Amino acid sequence: MKVSARLSRTILSAGLSAGLLIAGAAAVQAADYPTKPVELIVPYAAGGGTDLVARAFADAAKKQLPQSIGVVNKTGGGGAVGLTEIMAARADGYKIGMGTVEITLLPHMGVARFSVDDFTPVARLNAEPSAITVKADAPWKTVEEFLANAKANPGKVRIGNSGTGAIWHLAAEALEEKTGTTFNHIPFDGANPAVTSLLGGHIEAVSVSPAEVSSQLAAGQLRMLAVMADQRQKNFPDVPTLKEKGIDLSVATWRGIVVPKKTPAAVVDTLRTASKAAAEDQAFRDQLAKMNLTWAYADGPEFGQAMQKDNAFFKDLMTKLGMAK
Repeated sequence: MKVSARLSRTILSAGLSAGLLIAGAAAVQAADYPTKPVELIVPYAAGGGTDLVARAFADAAKKQLPQSIGVVNKTGGGGAVGLTEIMAARADGYKIGMGTVEITLLPHMGVARFSVDDFTPVARLNAEPSAITVKADAPWKTVEEFLANAKANPGKVRIGNSGTGAIWHLAAEALEEKTGTTFNHIPFDGANPAVTSLLGGHIEAVSVSPAEVSSQLAAGQLRMLAVMADQRQKNFPDVPTLKEKGIDLSVATWRGIVVPKKTPAAVVDTLRTASKAAAEDQAFRDQLAKMNLTWAYADGPEFGQAMQKDNAFFKDLMTKLGMAK
């Protein structure tokens, strides 16, 4: 019995020592982070607003970290494919993600196996409202004319979005609910393909952000009819809000850095510090302004509170729209 007890104590001691060694090694690795390039997953196609923010951030972060950040686009499922990969990544900080508002949308539709609690927020970088945009030669000069046509032709007006269950899809669905119209919702793997389809005349409108159509607006190819925001956008002062037109609706996205929830605190802190410096870098802010994207930095804890608030808001809204499962 004594030998057995001593043996048990020896095995237990060895196990604890091994555990402490592993934990110590992990702590050292976290303290040295990063020692190799970091992969930044973008859940949408290249050229869209999320991709543009990610690439501007990766460029600015080069000055703040000893290793580079490489952007990788993982599209599909209205953002579900890329966001799932971020959630399921090894929690060591070498695969991080550009989180979007879809983190608070897709789970309520039953099309994603993650929830808002599966991510640790690092930094919000940007926020943008939805906007209704049509071709420049479209017969509708105002949002009232556009909606009147949709009411007269239920289900025939095709509105492109960045994926089923994604924020721009929800924005158009919410507009339906508020105005009593019925659209034909056409999903794409990101905003850029939707805009390309609009330019080609394959759909009648898109509900993506102003920034994602800014170059086509400048070129005279598209016309923005209204924005879903509380106030007019600084870069598009002539475009009215829906609220000005008597439609009480504001729908917006946000974009920011997130990591898997079990990522070590030391790694998260390193990323928070680097992200804050990168976001406040004048070159980063200038790049966003150049692309008509809105700077909206928030540190991890504040970002997390905003994520939880949106999660509750969109769950309620999607339930009202009959989209929640």
